[in-house]
Amino acid sequence: MTGKNALLAALYDPLDPDRGDLDAYVRVAEEFGARRVLDIGCGTGVFALLLADRGVEVVGIDPSGASIDVARGKPGSDRVRWLHGDATVLPALEVDLATMTANVAQEIVDPEVWRETLRRTYESLRPGGRLVFETRDPARRAWEEWNREDSHGVTEVPGVGVVESWVEVTDVSRPLVTFRWTYVVAADGTFPADRGAAADRAVAPGDRRVLTSDSTLRFRERAEVEADLTARGFVVDEVREAPDRPGREFVFVARRPRTP
Repeated sequence: MTGKNALLAALYDPLDPDRGDLDAYVRVAEEFGARRVLDIGCGTGVFALLLADRGVEVVGIDPSGASIDVARGKPGSDRVRWLHGDATVLPALEVDLATMTANVAQEIVDPEVWRETLRRTYESLRPGGRLVFETRDPARRAWEEWNREDSHGVTEVPGVGVVESWVEVTDVSRPLVTFRWTYVVAADGTFPADRGAAADRAVAPGDRRVLTSDSTLRFRERAEVEADLTARGFVVDEVREAPDRPGREFVFVARRPRTP
């Protein structure tokens, strides 16, 4: 892999090693006895491989070719069917469960693409199969906590160097919120003397590479999501709370009916 996207993909797992948020999705797969799972927005394959380790047949799809490359390079990746693209180009499948973990549902910001994603996901499920995904409750205004002071970190990444990272919101135009992650990579792993607060530390000029990654999320109201699901043929069985963020997110459990 080469280029900015490849480096960003390679940094994803080391900078976010705690994926305890996926435990709830593993339990969902067990709860519904899912033997075939579609992981929409699989990224670097963490969740897909967790399921594959449990003997589940998994299809992982993601629009980032660099992320798919990382996923394919992991141990056990040959047990997962990896697809490069978004859910609007899904092949014919009959899975028991489809998931969109973390930010995936909110990253689909275009209303038409969102509706088409739901339609194609519906078609990929067997009758009685379920779609489970999370989205943040707009009323909790999560973006107000996305700032450098609270997000700043410094991580030693093997094979890359020392990486300083933080996030800042760049625009709020409800229901859309745009933010930027900044990564400062010091290939030799050195920082100047610590001046106190971690947020003040910087890599010496000439020894660093600065990367940025901009993202936009759509904050949908619960009623809007339920209406979108129903319009695509789903039955909304329940709306749960995210175990790792109680009171802050909606977790939708929708089902393709066994009969039209």
